Amino acid sequence: MDARDETPPTASSAAHVPVLLERVLALLAPALADKPAVVVDATLGLGGHAEALLGTHPQLTLVGLDRDPAALARSQERLGRFGERIHLVHAVYDRMPEVLASLGVAGVDGVLFDLGVSSMQLDVAQRGFAYAQDAPLDMRMDQEAELTAETVVNTYPVPELARVLREYGEERFALRIAQAIDRTRRVAPLRSTAELAELVRDAIPAATRRHGGHPAKRTFQALRIEVNGELEALRAAVPAALSELRVGGRLLALSYHSLEDRIVKRALAELATDTTPPGLPVPLTEHGPQLRLLVRGSESASAAETAANPRAASVRLRAAERIREAV
Repeated sequence: MDARDETPPTASSAAHVPVLLERVLALLAPALADKPAVVVDATLGLGGHAEALLGTHPQLTLVGLDRDPAALARSQERLGRFGERIHLVHAVYDRMPEVLASLGVAGVDGVLFDLGVSSMQLDVAQRGFAYAQDAPLDMRMDQEAELTAETVVNTYPVPELARVLREYGEERFALRIAQAIDRTRRVAPLRSTAELAELVRDAIPAATRRHGGHPAKRTFQALRIEVNGELEALRAAVPAALSELRVGGRLLALSYHSLEDRIVKRALAELATDTTPPGLPVPLTEHGPQLRLLVRGSESASAAETAANPRAASVRLRAAERIREAV
């Protein structure tokens, strides 16, 4: 479950605190320090990580991508003082190679993914991401996109709706919830997050409701991922970003649920493995690893950071450095 889907009791207090900021700065520093460097913040959000990177590295140029025009506008205000050192672009992260080509950037020294829903999207109730606040069933990260959560819950056939809840929310009661939604929408369409959250709560067995947080959290995660095509974009984006890394460049990914983390893990592992055909007496240079993994498995936030910033509770950090070019 994406920790940033869980609105804490004092949402505004943790709203704009970048997750794992010091660790992100430390891991990217060897690739960026004391030289003209280019980093891509693939999920710019409110620009917290970007601001710290630009302030730490005076020769750094930052390309910031975000699908949310409102987030880009807020980041432009925050980062405007860096002038020509920033290029902020309205784009989903799987378009990174296209964006870099349009800017005339051939290779980058760092890439950062901070996945999931952003603080601003969570804290604006009208966006419909948080089940704890009543709002229209929207969940679009890009308000110019057509598909909304309302469309999904009111028009998807029961088997397809159950598949979305099962695959993207890892919800074991997916079919029961989908059937409950169908019974309700046959009478009147579902329009609000509060209505959906209550329906999901009632569809889940009472014994299960007493454990594991809010009963609707997995359903809301699944709908958000479906509406925004998050996993499909991520599957394309991580290999694309790795292909843009110069030797010595580093990629960091902060994931907040197992589905995201699994995609990142597999993409990094594929290029960190020697592919010399079995039976040869020595490894072949052209089949050697392209990446060096920088952390053992994945890293989580410390207890102190989680206490200060509840949205860091489920973060998993993975990082890798490019050690040779692809042949």
